[in-house]
Amino acid sequence: MGRVALALIIGTILMVCGVSAENTGFTQDEIAIRKAVESYVDTYNRGDASAAAAHWCVAGTYIGQNGESAKGPDEIRPALEKLFAEHKGIQVKAALFDVELPSPDLAISKGFAVFHSPGEDNEEVLFTATLVKENGTWKLSKVEEEESSVPIATIAKLGELEWLIGDWVDQDDDASVETTFRWTKDYAFINGTFRVIVGDHVDLEGTQVIGWDPVAKKIRSWVFDTKAGFGEGEWSRAGNRWTVKVKSVLGTGQKASSMNIYTYVDPNTFTWQSVSREVDGELLPDIEEVTVVRKIGQKAQSGSGK
Repeated sequence: MGRVALALIIGTILMVCGVSAENTGFTQDEIAIRKAVESYVDTYNRGDASAAAAHWCVAGTYIGQNGESAKGPDEIRPALEKLFAEHKGIQVKAALFDVELPSPDLAISKGFAVFHSPGEDNEEVLFTATLVKENGTWKLSKVEEEESSVPIATIAKLGELEWLIGDWVDQDDDASVETTFRWTKDYAFINGTFRVIVGDHVDLEGTQVIGWDPVAKKIRSWVFDTKAGFGEGEWSRAGNRWTVKVKSVLGTGQKASSMNIYTYVDPNTFTWQSVSREVDGELLPDIEEVTVVRKIGQKAQSGSGK
């Protein structure tokens, strides 16, 4: 397509999982960053080179696929004009999976984008975009790209669970459950770990892998625990609620099943419960809904391994 690398960021922040920035519970800076790039997406898809270039900071630099580069809005504008002229009707869709703020005036965002020009094949890429706060406004500074080794359709489907990424805890007077979720490299899977602490000792630990099944067209998960148990789950979604139909084999050889329900509340909270629980055909009591909260200071990270 001969596009400039800056094109990657154009769609950087279309809303995560289709939810507007105002309704996600992000910090004010995160909302401002997402809306700034959201605005950039709009100007790019309209083919408005001047408005798009205005979203770059004075020292912002991009490098084209063929090595050409430009610095600042005055140089970026004609580069975009050339791109729009050569690829009339070019459009982009993108999803942002992480915004890190290493300092009050610096942000690093990561995600993926799909570019489409009439009559040409789509291009699927992963990106890392750096933004800086210039005169109180977030501006694009640098974009780095790489081809995606994972189908974007897979990333998009798993992206519905992006809110899980991070460190979580459910605790009462007697026990606590600590859970961590991280993206694997290039967003191929979501890896989870958990441990159940009773009193002053760890009673159970385990790992979980969540992935997209492109044949069955559904999210699946696999769990293994330190008591030699293992199981498989099938996920389904209804609004902000995910129901996981789990079938397991316990370390004792008994067969078990349950329906585990994750309900998204806000970026720092979800609820979990387990119903329809059986072991070797014997019905067990439901586990009542519990509230799980993000650990203080442990903001979700993309952990994409790049």
